[in-house]
Amino acid sequence: MPPPVRRLLPLPLVVLLLASSCGGGKSAGPTITEFGTHDSPGTPPSALAAGPDGNVWFTEDQGNTIAKLTPGGDVVRYPASLAPSGSPYELVAGPDGNLWFTVMNGSQVGKITPEGVVTEYREGITIDSGPSGIAAGPDGNVWFTERDDRVGRITPAGVVTEFSVGISPHSAPHAIVAGPDGNLWFTESDGNRIAKITPAGVVTEFTQGITPDSAPSGIAAGPDGNVWFTELEANRIAKITPTGDVTEYPVGLGGSGLLGIAAGPDGNLWFTEYGAARVGRITPAGLVTEFSEGITSDSGPLAIVAGPDGNVWFAEIYTDRIGRIDLH
Repeated sequence: MPPPVRRLLPLPLVVLLLASSCGGGKSAGPTITEFGTHDSPGTPPSALAAGPDGNVWFTEDQGNTIAKLTPGGDVVRYPASLAPSGSPYELVAGPDGNLWFTVMNGSQVGKITPEGVVTEYREGITIDSGPSGIAAGPDGNVWFTERDDRVGRITPAGVVTEFSVGISPHSAPHAIVAGPDGNLWFTESDGNRIAKITPAGVVTEFTQGITPDSAPSGIAAGPDGNVWFTELEANRIAKITPTGDVTEYPVGLGGSGLLGIAAGPDGNLWFTEYGAARVGRITPAGLVTEFSEGITSDSGPLAIVAGPDGNVWFAEIYTDRIGRIDLH
């Protein structure tokens, strides 16, 4: 099999397409609505997940809290059940009807029921491993990355297995997602790689075709059978096929800080621009459109997720807000 190659869409073509779709640089776009998540600032939302109960769930790692936001904008918090100073990080809806989350500072993985009952698991997780990204696997388990070059698997009963063979040292696995090929795919932000791990724990890393020092960050399974990811330092969005063929698409003019990415219910990928207070949309063909109207300036859009209501939701880490992109 020939080695994977990078295909980079020329920047002038992207700018031309963007201007065309935006009507000369300004897009009418969808309506964006922001919801405040706290009476006083200082505990911003960090990660989002679509809950099985029809709400959007989020973590507040600085406040050691997990909360949910109803479609009407009401916030319900569950702070008392978490271990002190644990800092819940990423979360995802699990195959068992609960929300599962990583606890980066506490070297734990936890679950919270839709009613707010929390159970945390530490046994089997390496101390100070930095659990980070989390995803529901195709095998009925939950998978998570560990910043010290491991990937973990936890069963609904809380039994943990860690995998490190095949992961290069100092790679810092970050975000993880179930891919369309039946494997789990994850970013290695320090190793500048994308990797996949089978349900049996076999790891394959991909380096060719990814811009050097681009810091792959967010990751999502696309509607086109590929896996898509953001490159924080390179201002690009890229897709990788199941066999490792990478295509990159430039976004904006630099300094945007591309972070979160999610497959939307409209058949496109949606992403956040942390440094530019924007969200963007990229079609499976690579057509990019960016939106800023309705987003508070300097708000730091971070995580993004397709909500249970058919819209796209994103967290703003600097303004204690969650935004909704109305697609209806």
